[in-house]
Amino acid sequence: MDMTGERRIPAPRQIVWDALNDPAVLKASIPGCETLDKLSDTQMKATAAIKLGPISARFTGNVQLSDIDPPHSYTIGGEGQGGVAGFAKGGAKVSLTDDGTGTLLSYAVNAQVGGKIAQLGARLIDATAKQMADAFFDRFSKQVQELAPPPPVQVAVAPTAAPVHHAPPAVMPPSAISIWALIPREPFGLPLAFWLGSAVFALMMLIALGSML
Repeated sequence: MDMTGERRIPAPRQIVWDALNDPAVLKASIPGCETLDKLSDTQMKATAAIKLGPISARFTGNVQLSDIDPPHSYTIGGEGQGGVAGFAKGGAKVSLTDDGTGTLLSYAVNAQVGGKIAQLGARLIDATAKQMADAFFDRFSKQVQELAPPPPVQVAVAPTAAPVHHAPPAVMPPSAISIWALIPREPFGLPLAFWLGSAVFALMMLIALGSML
């Protein structure tokens, strides 16, 4: 069975590369994966429950990484045993290239199956493999987006306003008394601006409550 494809991941290439080498991310992304243990920088051991048509099996196998060229590409190979259901072995070439602010992940898979699962027919096996690949990349993309830093927030800088020249206050004759002069500057010990703001806020609340009745 041969399968090729590509998927755009909305994250920088280095973050995608790190995720491809993170057992926790891979375990959460692989459909049916039950365990995924990192034995070394190039070896992992995995257990996955897979259903192919009428056959359900639990595969256990080792995964080997080779041709490692960080953060550009690597080759992944392995073989899994599913008991009476049969076996599966093969490899995949995975490469990463920059795509704007994201990363284009390309893969080419070559796999062989034997035993009962080989009797299901190439069409069913290919369809199941494609479904699993789509599910993997959907989950993987979600995991990587959570790891990627948020885009920087651009703050608009307001233009500097021209200085405003105020005319000097008019001098009132001693006989003229303004009504504002009769209002204390700090009623009950609080500034006048506080009371004006409170009045406006209370008015807004009354209007809101009236619209709910």
